Amino acid sequence: MDVVVEVSGISKRFGTVEAVRSVSFQVRRGEIFCLVGPNGAGKTTTLRIIVGLIRPDSGFVRVFGLDPASMSVSERRRLSYLPEDAGVYRNLSGLEYLEFVAGIYARSRDDIQRIVKRGVEISGLGDRVRDKASSYSKGMKRRLALAAALMVEPELTVLDEPTAGLDVSHALAVRNMIKDYIRSSGASAIVSSHNMLEVEYLCDRVALISSGVIVEEGAPGELKAKHNAVNLEEVFVRVVGGAI
Repeated sequence: MDVVVEVSGISKRFGTVEAVRSVSFQVRRGEIFCLVGPNGAGKTTTLRIIVGLIRPDSGFVRVFGLDPASMSVSERRRLSYLPEDAGVYRNLSGLEYLEFVAGIYARSRDDIQRIVKRGVEISGLGDRVRDKASSYSKGMKRRLALAAALMVEPELTVLDEPTAGLDVSHALAVRNMIKDYIRSSGASAIVSSHNMLEVEYLCDRVALISSGVIVEEGAPGELKAKHNAVNLEEVFVRVVGGAI
């Protein structure tokens, strides 16, 4: 399979804290790759390096064979990034928010309408898409933000803790949105999460990260078999030798 993302030996330090240490992995076309570990493990720093928001102190990243920090505007249209703390404009309706985002990517009014139509369908908000975002629950806002990220048909979607803080029903809806898009489009996704149980449902391959270091990598089933574990939580504990 084609390699979409190559992460090779990246390290990043903030003052005295080494957030990421010699992290390497690859993401293939058509797969959902998950970076999994507890809060503070280095997941967000790694994702920010991948999308070009910060540069590593050492090592390199290639996205579609390019340095993400040096991508042109047209090249950046091939990927989308949804931070954990991404919000939506509360005084806009869901529909207006989708139109706003579509306007950044579209080249004509027809393009905007086509993209927004897709976004409404992905969001699953129905008639509520015409209501102001200030009236939405946290789960509805997250679904709207994710729909905005996916409706532009990115070849790579980078999602930082997309279900954090959501109740069971909204978390399931978000996971299904991600899986449906990747399976239907043949695109790729990198998802960070500290919820190792949901990762088993969502991801094709995972990298377990602890204290900035990847400690294990593989398909969920392979890792469970390798460590004779019932789930990924057990795998993680056995690899790092402590609680999550």
